[in-house]
Amino acid sequence: MSEAYFPVGPGLGLEENFLSLDDILMSQEKLPGRAESALPRLAFALGQGAGTGDSIPEGSKLEIPLWLAKGLHDSKRRIISVELPKIYKEAWRTVFSADANVVDLHKMGPYYYGFGSQLLNFDNPENPEIAQTILQTFISRFRRIMDSSQNAYNEDTSALVARLDELERALFRAGQKGLNDFQCWEKGQASQITASSLVQNYGKRKFTDMDG
Repeated sequence: MSEAYFPVGPGLGLEENFLSLDDILMSQEKLPGRAESALPRLAFALGQGAGTGDSIPEGSKLEIPLWLAKGLHDSKRRIISVELPKIYKEAWRTVFSADANVVDLHKMGPYYYGFGSQLLNFDNPENPEIAQTILQTFISRFRRIMDSSQNAYNEDTSALVARLDELERALFRAGQKGLNDFQCWEKGQASQITASSLVQNYGKRKFTDMDG
């Protein structure tokens, strides 16, 4: 008998989990950059040439998938340099610090937290500010997300999740599941309340870290 597919959660911090569909999709997000040296036979892969043998000249502006940017980035050899996407630049960090709840994160980038954490792999003097903004944005939006998930029982939630990034949507779904499970238990339709899969996965990670 085949077992049901069990979703694998995204990685944490600087590392991706390539068993996670979310991380695979996130790694395809593009970064603006520049070729610091000629890149042989990469023009076609980056949509800048007609043939597989075409090269990218030094100084060319690029739009590079995150996975490739991480592979090419080398501070010693200076193969490529990467720039911050606009949502992580100072102007947008100011908007987030004023009121993070007004920002449509899904429109600006569906993997805001994961992608922003990956940017810390690149040498950038603004990394501390980026990390702080990501953390504070999550903290300031978290309560509203969970409050919304607990106050929308048997309702259309599409408008509530439309502005959330994928991590926030997962948290919203977890809150909804907890609410639905509680309502079923309260009505006598369930024998027990089980722990959220997010909590179970977190516990497994902690035990794995301790064993290591």
